[in-house]
Amino acid sequence: MPRQPSTRSRSGRGRRRPLARARKIADRLAVTYPGTTTELCALAHRDPFELLVATILSAQCTDERVNIVMPILFRRYPTPQAMAGADRDELETLIRSTGFFRAKASHIIGASEAIVMRHAGEVPRSMEELTALPGVGRKTANVVLSVAFDIPGLPVDTHVTRLSRRLGLSGSADPIQIEQDLCGMFPPDQWGAISLRLILHGRRVCDARRPRCEICEVADLCPSRGKF
Repeated sequence: MPRQPSTRSRSGRGRRRPLARARKIADRLAVTYPGTTTELCALAHRDPFELLVATILSAQCTDERVNIVMPILFRRYPTPQAMAGADRDELETLIRSTGFFRAKASHIIGASEAIVMRHAGEVPRSMEELTALPGVGRKTANVVLSVAFDIPGLPVDTHVTRLSRRLGLSGSADPIQIEQDLCGMFPPDQWGAISLRLILHGRRVCDARRPRCEICEVADLCPSRGKF
């Protein structure tokens, strides 16, 4: 009979130890970045539809810029019905400063039309239905689920990808695999919050080029400390 693989690595670290370290990281980040998923989310919004549109606009754009554009956009097109019937040229002009405005306009109009036609004007509450909307991938769907509906979801963006690898929480560069790895480490009711805290930490401390390890709250738990 083939020998079963050991549950311990050559360094002597068992499976429980990385999990315990991950929980310690989560606990410390919760102290540094307290709040619910709604409070932690940097995208200003008043309802699930606004959050959906804001998340689409946030691709390759800062949240600060999106928050400037959103009030102007929603004064002109305040509902899914209005957005579905938006004048494309005008919509593109309103969102131009967020970048990739033509593609984003197509996604926003397409998603709005689908919400009106398939879901009676209400943003759907499942991963399957959300990702069936034009321009909505898993990251956007997980943002809407976890922030707008308080349904377990773990968005993986560039910050979550970077910090997951640096902190040794995942060895993958694939967002879906990273999502699975992180979801396996934390209870479902923490998925949205841990993602948003990793994002905030990535923006404020663990910079892509020059991480500020000297002020990092989890530096002593990080296997990448001092390597950048």
